Amino acid sequence: MRKPLIAGNWKMHKTLAEAAALAKELKDSLGTMTDIDIVVAPSFTLLNTVVTTVRDSAIAVAGQNCYPRPSGAFTGEISAEQLKDCGCAYGIIGHSERRQLCGESNAFINQKVVALLSSGLRPILCIGETLEERESGQMLTILKEQLVSGLRQVLPQQAGEVVVAYEPVWAIGTGKTASSAQAEEVHAFVRDTLGKLFGHDCAQKSRILYGGSVKPANIDELMTQPNIDGALVGGASLQADDFIKIVSFTRP
Repeated sequence: MRKPLIAGNWKMHKTLAEAAALAKELKDSLGTMTDIDIVVAPSFTLLNTVVTTVRDSAIAVAGQNCYPRPSGAFTGEISAEQLKDCGCAYGIIGHSERRQLCGESNAFINQKVVALLSSGLRPILCIGETLEERESGQMLTILKEQLVSGLRQVLPQQAGEVVVAYEPVWAIGTGKTASSAQAEEVHAFVRDTLGKLFGHDCAQKSRILYGGSVKPANIDELMTQPNIDGALVGGASLQADDFIKIVSFTRP
């Protein structure tokens, strides 16, 4: 059995005081859980506060992005080494908002994946299709390209450290959610593709998250699917009660 992973992406929300309060609520309720991996991803300015607040608990912290170079004249960027230095264990890479709003290419995202692995951090590699791509029959082609390109130069012994998050772009922030059957179809495809890239054993150990408008109301059904290993949660991770309910989903 793959250990479930629930990650909360706080995006560009929360002040220092708000982040500390949310992190403390999560630590008080979830900090001793051992049967599930819990990750929160606050803004860069909040990382030190959140890392300090959740210290000595089961909650890990992720950066929302990173730059692929270890250091240099890259104003406004954050390196994987800096994320690790401040206490992060994961980094979110290739989120649809960065692909769409910042124009990040598959090749650039791949460099970030490699940089995180080289620094000893676990990438959460996001892939996903738009509504137009789904309806035009390009969905699986687009997803395969994002996945294969994103994992280029990743060694077989490193592949198990990569978490893949499938986020249908048309379901992010819209209130729409892929049905459990739609999500499972993609997750099974992703696992099959990982098997072709890195072998069956690696694919069976790899965790694949669903990330499209996950809420307390739909997490139980999603987690009954054999290839869904957890969730990348957006808006619902900003409220302690909602995120706690999602993490405490009913096991199938």
